[in-house]
Amino acid sequence: MNYQQLCDQVNELSRSVGERIQLERKCFNPNDIEIKGLHDYVTHIDKLSEELLVKGLSEILPEAGFIAEEGTSTKFGERFNWIIDPIDGTTNFIHGIPMYAISIALMENKKIVIGMVLEVSSGEQFYAWKDSKAYLNGTEINVSNQNNEHLSLLATGFPYHDYDEVDEYLDLLKHFMKTTSGLRRLGSAAIDLVYVACGRVEGFYEYGLNPWDVAGGAFIVQRAGGTVTDWKDGDDYIFGKQILADNSALHKNYLEGIQQFFK
Repeated sequence: MNYQQLCDQVNELSRSVGERIQLERKCFNPNDIEIKGLHDYVTHIDKLSEELLVKGLSEILPEAGFIAEEGTSTKFGERFNWIIDPIDGTTNFIHGIPMYAISIALMENKKIVIGMVLEVSSGEQFYAWKDSKAYLNGTEINVSNQNNEHLSLLATGFPYHDYDEVDEYLDLLKHFMKTTSGLRRLGSAAIDLVYVACGRVEGFYEYGLNPWDVAGGAFIVQRAGGTVTDWKDGDDYIFGKQILADNSALHKNYLEGIQQFFK
């Protein structure tokens, strides 16, 4: 299997779909949305993007199945499965905030072997394949080498439907306000993750996420030299709904902070 060639094809497809998203955005009506659940929205452009991605990825690797946010395909592959988010950051998209992304990962058995995140508005495309380095538009990227927590910058997200542990989450937020140089809430987990990968932030943590939110970006962080775990320092971060991704140098610090409030 030529993973680099597959990744090149994924990159080309996602750029094409990204151009279509931008075209559709020009005539988008913010009232034209569907409500999937509490604070969980979908637009016809999410669905269109996923349809185009499923069609294109099926041509690239016909035997692969899909784990896709909008359920365009429920086919499950024995060896390969694409994990895709057609627009990660739909709320940003609806409100005209230009931070949303296409996220694609290829899972071979239980291991991710390709990750791609395209920040649609900026055209920044982050990607990696099995045993490769991580790249941004053809240039190799690496995580930050910052090892002083007080000089580090963290990204996070806020719970939007599961509020059972919101008090603990706010306590954790207060903790990191005191121990880091600041926190950022970008509104797209995929973008948060690739910003860790290229050293713009030192870490990212969140709970309640789905596989399509994190699979592609988490793999890119790892190929850029970072560490990705769940909140018990295990590897159940794709399906386990808890993720910590960081520059490795500060992993222990961030994990200890999280575990003060989440046992």
